[in-house]
Amino acid sequence: MPSDKYLEIYSDSFPYIFMKHKDIPLKTYDISILRYDIYLPKDGAPLAVKDIPSLRLTALVRGSVQNSPREFFRILTYCADRKDVPYKIFSPKSWIQLSHAMTSDHSSWETPDPGYWTSQGYIIIRGDDCGAGQSPGELDTMSRGSSEAFFDVVEWCVDQEWSSRKVGLLGISYYDGTKWRVAARRQKGLAAIIPWEGMSDYHRDRVRHGDILSDKFIKFWWENAVEKNQYGKPGRAAQGWGFDTLDGDLDEATLIANRRNQMEDTEKHRYLDEEYFSSRNFDVQDIEVPLLSVANWGGILLHLRGNVLGWMRASSQHKFLHFIVGRHDLPFYYDHSAKLQKSFLDAFLKGDDYDGWKTGHQPRVRLTLRQGDCGVDDPLRELSFPTRGEDDWPLPDTRYTKFFLTAENELSETAKDVKRVFSYDALSGEPLQFRYTADTTVELTGDVLANLSVSIDRKDENVPRDMDLFLALRKLAKDGSEVFYTVTIGDPVPLVEGWHRVSLYCASDVQEVKAGVIYEVEVEIWPTKVVLEDRETLVLEVAGHDAQGAGIFSHSDSEDQKTKHMDGANNVHVGNKDSWLLLPTIPDRR
Repeated sequence: MPSDKYLEIYSDSFPYIFMKHKDIPLKTYDISILRYDIYLPKDGAPLAVKDIPSLRLTALVRGSVQNSPREFFRILTYCADRKDVPYKIFSPKSWIQLSHAMTSDHSSWETPDPGYWTSQGYIIIRGDDCGAGQSPGELDTMSRGSSEAFFDVVEWCVDQEWSSRKVGLLGISYYDGTKWRVAARRQKGLAAIIPWEGMSDYHRDRVRHGDILSDKFIKFWWENAVEKNQYGKPGRAAQGWGFDTLDGDLDEATLIANRRNQMEDTEKHRYLDEEYFSSRNFDVQDIEVPLLSVANWGGILLHLRGNVLGWMRASSQHKFLHFIVGRHDLPFYYDHSAKLQKSFLDAFLKGDDYDGWKTGHQPRVRLTLRQGDCGVDDPLRELSFPTRGEDDWPLPDTRYTKFFLTAENELSETAKDVKRVFSYDALSGEPLQFRYTADTTVELTGDVLANLSVSIDRKDENVPRDMDLFLALRKLAKDGSEVFYTVTIGDPVPLVEGWHRVSLYCASDVQEVKAGVIYEVEVEIWPTKVVLEDRETLVLEVAGHDAQGAGIFSHSDSEDQKTKHMDGANNVHVGNKDSWLLLPTIPDRR
């Protein structure tokens, strides 16, 4: 049971009241606690009281509600990796680019800034996931138990008497994965969520792209953020990674016993219908809470798909989908982004709908438009990009157009009779490329599908065989140079990518890929937005390994992509209607 034995309250040190190490009880996942930090507006407590540290939170804030006409609404976050790591230490380069309004003493990467939000009349409640930071328990990120613990936290917040009984969820990345899950539980008092660049499908968005393990980012994230933040991990303060565990350090054997290693689990568990993944699944259609999903066109290796499909599948009456550009960190903190977030939360938490979210004044979909050379990691330039409202996604007037792969390495709207088989080395060969050059302005906005006829030749016929497909769409300027776009961490990347393991997804339906057999496969390519001007070129790239720009999001696990299963040639069969690319063309809006 909670004791608040480590609770500290600071009323005068900051522009807001800071309540540190508040115990919140769990009942569904475990009979235990999570520890949270709470940031309140200055008029959220009776500042005349001098002996504040001796007061319990409920008494403190209940008194403020009785003595103040203001009503305070809560924004809740929940994460496993860096709650107590200052933004300026975690990412100093990003920190110096933030608006001054977003740089309080307790700014933390990917979370709402307490200084800004308390000044707007909101309470920020920021907590550690089970087994992370100051919260005891088993560290099993993105698990069913972790989600149920967050469910308990939302319920606890709603049941308190110290403010309005409405809660909103706001944050980036991992914070979004938790949002989708708890919203699907239809928790009472959860009034609005803003998943800002965050996956909704643990298997397809994050762990296994087309069933191919996205191992490098999982390893990077686990080793550099999560494992070092485990509850009981010695030396956190000395490493600059938050604070040492209040209850004391744990020995290595206990630490290992208290965690599920996501690197090991995701390598071991491959299939969507395995218990490891099915226990983490939830039905997005169960979400009914007002929803503003913000997708980044550049999030082609992690979050983009989840924001779009999560929005499409949610059953919310009031749901909105915005597409932005730029890095993963900065756009969330722009002044106009904070204004957008506040407007949405004001409408559904406070009932102050001054921008018309409930009345149809806001378009359901808003696109940031990408045309010409957009530049790479150029925030000032990206801020100048125009936006356009739309009625729905996919855009209602989308014309899905087939472009056939030809023997001349073209993408043609007309199928060609000449047939050809293109081959490349599956492990290290140069990608195949097929091109379409526009003769007028063409807008492509929406979901993309590649339907390919493929086969394999393998060096070792005595082992099970498989085939991995890595697809990318690239744009070339009129002079033939490639136009790159900004990915999550600011690197240059292609327009969009897609992946597919031909032996399929499910443990109950695994099919060895046989040499000499032609397979017709559909490859999901993630949503995209681009405008081709006259003489600009779209390139479809097909390979057996990662495209340029994968970086820390590459797929390179030797156990998942066993050389003996893949070694040899991959073949793509073209001509007539054997292979084609389905593109979402949009009528001229001018």
